[in-house]
Amino acid sequence: MSQEIRAYELVALKEIAEMLNSTNDMNQMLDDVLVKLLEVTGFTTGWIFMTDNRSEKLCAASHALPQGLNANDQQVMCGTECWCLQSYMQNKLHHAVNIIECSRITYAITHSLGDTEGISHHATVPLKAGTDSFGLLNVAQTGKVHFSEEELALLEAIAYQIGTAIKRIRLYQLQEQHAVHYAKLGNVIQSINAVQDINQLPLQAVKHIGDTFHWQHVSLFMYEQQQLSLRAHYTNNQLNKEWLSLAIDEGGPVSTAFSENRLVALANCEQVPYKSLSSIGIPPFLSAVAVPLRIRSRSIGVLFLSSQLPHQFDDYQDDFMYSLGDHFTLSVENLRVYEQRRELALMEERNRMARDLHDSVIQKVFSLSFLAKGAETVLAGKEPIVERSLQEIRQLSQEALKEMRTLIWQLRPAGLEHGLLTALKKYGNSMEIVVYEQVEGVRELPRAIEEAFWRIGQEALNNVKKHADTNVVYIRLVKSEQLASLEIRDKGRGFSPEKRKGKRTMGMLSMRERAETLGGELMIQSGKGQPTIVKATIPIASDTDTWDEE
Repeated sequence: MSQEIRAYELVALKEIAEMLNSTNDMNQMLDDVLVKLLEVTGFTTGWIFMTDNRSEKLCAASHALPQGLNANDQQVMCGTECWCLQSYMQNKLHHAVNIIECSRITYAITHSLGDTEGISHHATVPLKAGTDSFGLLNVAQTGKVHFSEEELALLEAIAYQIGTAIKRIRLYQLQEQHAVHYAKLGNVIQSINAVQDINQLPLQAVKHIGDTFHWQHVSLFMYEQQQLSLRAHYTNNQLNKEWLSLAIDEGGPVSTAFSENRLVALANCEQVPYKSLSSIGIPPFLSAVAVPLRIRSRSIGVLFLSSQLPHQFDDYQDDFMYSLGDHFTLSVENLRVYEQRRELALMEERNRMARDLHDSVIQKVFSLSFLAKGAETVLAGKEPIVERSLQEIRQLSQEALKEMRTLIWQLRPAGLEHGLLTALKKYGNSMEIVVYEQVEGVRELPRAIEEAFWRIGQEALNNVKKHADTNVVYIRLVKSEQLASLEIRDKGRGFSPEKRKGKRTMGMLSMRERAETLGGELMIQSGKGQPTIVKATIPIASDTDTWDEE
């Protein structure tokens, strides 16, 4: 008899194994395996509960349920707690067991939901594959109140096969899902790489990411001036450009991701308020991911994704999120290299124009002035009208000469080859500003940085002349192995940052953009009745690291 049972078990397992390997559709597999299981075992009915790490319970498949258990769209199967599920969720159910009194069946009978067809007991067995657990397999038979040890052993073997099939299908589905995610990532990268303006990159990046993945909220933080600056955020298809600052230790998951240079994921944070994030416009969220933006394993900012729904990002692997952040920073770095090359090309063109103006136009205008002066001398007192005309020609030519020299100065400041501070001091003196200069460090600055400092200093001196009500300025240039900084401090009347918030002038934006194009930052500090300080800090590129900081 035992040999007959053993042969029967092997046939049943073989048939079920063949069926389990025939599809990668989870629902179809579960439905088919129940049909085959009841067919080869002779049991009357069966159902499968699937659970996951979110503690959700679902009657994922059933076959030949009696009317009492099938009533109201299987409400009793999905909504009523029972001993087998409670034990399973508490990790107390490890083997196939007899359920003497099923609370679901009792509930159906008590509430007269329909005929239970003589089913009062059932067997239940965990669905496992190795250390992974997926749910419960349940079978019952009309009039059967006890399942033998052989039957329970067979059910355990079948449940293991089902568990293995579930794991295989989930891995297959996960690979398909990842393929879709990375295909979308490719589209995002292509869109971001098409952005040619580095100042538009943060805004366009969050838009492309939000639109492609249909995420509710995407925001971009960059590290500057010892704070995390919210540069852009995308919320429910609305795009906003911001310049709001967040203290380095007050941003919850954003601060953790930046400080520890690691991914921070929150599946369901309903009980954790983040007032500091709300204060700068980040909407409330239940799930979120903070992705560090890394350059050579060093964090320079954070990409923050959030949703008002829980578990919104559970299906995205850490490697995918890191790839999203790394590709963004690569786009930033590539665009900055492009901007540096463009600046160098513009600088070369300005130098060429300055040389041409000096060698041709300046000489001709000077010759015109010289000839007019000579003609005046020859006609002195003889032709008053002609003499006055010559005087006007000489005066206009001298004014043109002066304006031309100023233009050449702006294109290629005379004396820059002798040092940045020398050029800035001469420029300040030309506007009757007394400049006191100080330099620390002897390293030669790259041409792009020197040019950026010259333009920033020029704009800062212009602002002093126009707004500061002072003619005294202190300029400090500091050069180290990794950083160069230029600080312009006046003795003026200052201004209130609160009143000027959101009212950045073109000059201020131009100074900031020049610093950021080279991977640096600009700080403007002032107060009513206090000195104004403009400080630009730019990393000095080397062969191995173009973004080094202190």
